[in-house]
Amino acid sequence: MPAETSHHTKTSWSLVLPVKVLSRAKTRMAAAAGPLREALALAVAADTVAAALRCALVAEVIVVTDDPLAASELSALGARTVPDEPDRGLNPALAYGASVARRARPDVGVGAMSADLPALRPAELGRVLTAAAAFPESFVPDAAGVGTTLYAVRPGVPFSPAFGPDSRARHAAQGARELALEDIASVRRDVDTPDDLRAALALGAGPRTTALAARLPSLSPGAETSTG
Repeated sequence: MPAETSHHTKTSWSLVLPVKVLSRAKTRMAAAAGPLREALALAVAADTVAAALRCALVAEVIVVTDDPLAASELSALGARTVPDEPDRGLNPALAYGASVARRARPDVGVGAMSADLPALRPAELGRVLTAAAAFPESFVPDAAGVGTTLYAVRPGVPFSPAFGPDSRARHAAQGARELALEDIASVRRDVDTPDDLRAALALGAGPRTTALAARLPSLSPGAETSTG
């Protein structure tokens, strides 16, 4: 598709990341993380934001959150933080963040990305965004093959995220192109459970997540998998 491949070298991106109020975040990590659960949620988000900001194709990271601590720490990393003004769930929050992004930078693409990617590598994110520039609407499935870790639209294309249960199928059904790329494991490895965290640590998680995980006995080598 020659008309579309010309976008590859021209498109930069604003990424919108949703961050829950920390007291409600990472509930499936409760048994493994105990009193460090909120700190773990913030560490994961911070490593994700820091890595995204190091990607050459990312013009801006916008974090949608109502948590004051998360807003403060992620702003300090260089993200722009906005409140969850619609307060009607994940996809409306992302749509609001995208509207903020487009007002600021109408000529760049907009992506919604999980804030739960602590092993994110800027080069792998760059490969994803380069590929996304070839299609009006695209997405990356998560490591489990059921959800979505990134949804992207080119400049001027309607932004219609469909995160939630079975989001891989939902994004595909609305016509978004699945980006089936090799060597993007860090973009697909979101963290919701202890096993997810172990997998992210094996890939090479960011410094804050790695340091926090070292304080969790259940995450030490040979520890039994927590069902929390």
